[in-house]
Amino acid sequence: MEEANSGKQSRFSSDPLIFFSVIFFVGLILVASILNVELTRSSLFLLQDKVAENFSWLFSLTVTFLLVFSIWLAFSRYGQVKLGPQSCKPGFKMISWLAMLFSAGMGIGLVFYGVAEPVLHFITPLNSEPLSANAAREAIKLSVFHWGLHAWAIYVVLGMSLALFHFKYHEPLAIRSTLKPILGRYTHRLPGKIIDILAILGTLFGLATSLGLGASQINAGLFKLFDIGVSVNAQIAIIVVITFCATISLVLGLNKGIRRLSEFNLLLAAALMLFVLLMGSTAALLRGIPDLLGNYLQSLPSLSLSTHPFRSLEWQKAWTIFYWAWWLSWAPFVGTFIARISRGRTIREFVLGVLLIPSVMSLLWFAVFGGASLQLALFHSSSIVATVQQDSALAIYGLLEHFPFSNFMSAMAIFLVAIFFITSSDSGSFVVDMLASGGNPNPPVWQRIFWASMEGLLAIILLMLGGLKALQAGAISMGLVFCFILLAVAYCLRKKLLEEYPKNTLT
Repeated sequence: MEEANSGKQSRFSSDPLIFFSVIFFVGLILVASILNVELTRSSLFLLQDKVAENFSWLFSLTVTFLLVFSIWLAFSRYGQVKLGPQSCKPGFKMISWLAMLFSAGMGIGLVFYGVAEPVLHFITPLNSEPLSANAAREAIKLSVFHWGLHAWAIYVVLGMSLALFHFKYHEPLAIRSTLKPILGRYTHRLPGKIIDILAILGTLFGLATSLGLGASQINAGLFKLFDIGVSVNAQIAIIVVITFCATISLVLGLNKGIRRLSEFNLLLAAALMLFVLLMGSTAALLRGIPDLLGNYLQSLPSLSLSTHPFRSLEWQKAWTIFYWAWWLSWAPFVGTFIARISRGRTIREFVLGVLLIPSVMSLLWFAVFGGASLQLALFHSSSIVATVQQDSALAIYGLLEHFPFSNFMSAMAIFLVAIFFITSSDSGSFVVDMLASGGNPNPPVWQRIFWASMEGLLAIILLMLGGLKALQAGAISMGLVFCFILLAVAYCLRKKLLEEYPKNTLT
């Protein structure tokens, strides 16, 4: 049913202005990187520094506002409004829905940073003595802060607005549709199409960041197990292979490809987490879960608005600003994808499902993997600290080498990253093609394959320009644009709900 009518699409269904504008900008980056790698790299880093220096306050306020706005929507009288006709039912079962949004939302990143981020905060904490018990407690709290409610609130606002305008008011599944209350008759003209061009570029940069992380972690795992050298060339080869695998999933379609891979991914991640929990210091890890939850919730208000005006911007630029910008640049991709699979759910169900369940899963992931690595560093061996300092991509393998069946479990971790890699690439290509096709929910298969190739190409370019730092710079620069767009989306969503459901029309 999900793929119905896909065969009736034209061979080329993209909007020419959107399609060729994106090609032009990606081509421009490619040509610039070929002609002068150093100039392109330095320009990218300079832009990142200027954005971080002048707009860090805006990132914090925007993301916090989106979280408050999401919670208000869930418990307001609009919570019962359906994303679609009142009689429609959800298109996917709850477990399939959650698996797809989680795999698309932050799968690769969690595996990459699940061990690395807590250990890095432990080494250079924000407010504690380095390598202390207090630093360990603060490290996991900060990790969950970056991967928890704030991140998913960004996806909630855009995804819900897209689903509402598309399924209920029959607008194209495109970012510009969410701004119709502001753009009016210009929604599907040049101003609206510029919004979609920016959305596609943001999606490509956000995905390129994740694909770069995934490639470096797979490369690190292959080095650990098979002594395959860590290099940009090896990571480029990995991106090419994974992109090819993603095209197979794309050809199979949303229901047969992306859904099944996402469900398998969720099971594999749960199995790996359960292994670490049971084979590690189980009692201590279980004690850490309620402690982490309480510490996180207690610190949430102050962390949300912390901009550290009396200290160097370097820590915040490397962590909080990077994350907020990364999630914002991912918003068009994840928001559009979640909207596409959320027909028939109520606003309350959508918000609570997208906001709470993945946030709880992220908390559990850091409590287990971060907790196990810090237990190891504090009480057993400092080798995990040395491993993370050597290369963050080696972090999860450095943890697993202290467990039984370490080689097998490391191979399983590589496989998990690869599957997350594929689900991010195929769902991202699906979304980019929808946006490039003017909001067509079932774009032609060959165009999905084309955009998968473009994502891989951009990831390769950014790796060549400076690896992870260049990927971060690209994400931060695009994230600023979506601060303004998402604030406008929130305004338009509230305006539309007020117009459609005046007071006393919903009880």
